[in-house]
Amino acid sequence: MLTTTALTSTSIIQQREGFIVSDMGGEKVMMGIDNGNYYNLGEVGGIIWDKIEHAISVGKLTENLASEYDISRDECEKQVLSFLDSLKHENLITIKG
Repeated sequence: MLTTTALTSTSIIQQREGFIVSDMGGEKVMMGIDNGNYYNLGEVGGIIWDKIEHAISVGKLTENLASEYDISRDECEKQVLSFLDSLKHENLITIKG
């Protein structure tokens, strides 16, 4: 049976290794070395990608982003969790906790 880890504010996340990453016109794009897939994370997604280079809790990531941008913490968390769920679905991040 396949089990999935639900992301919460206490989840510790980090980039998976194995990607060639580049900035193109302000957007972060990358290619998976193992699977050959291309990903366009966009501008804000690229900022999040940079911030999860090292292990960080979703709560701390959200707190950092909400303080940097004009967005409420609740709305920021909702959008960050949605984006991270997409990364999780593509197996681009590791999750602990």
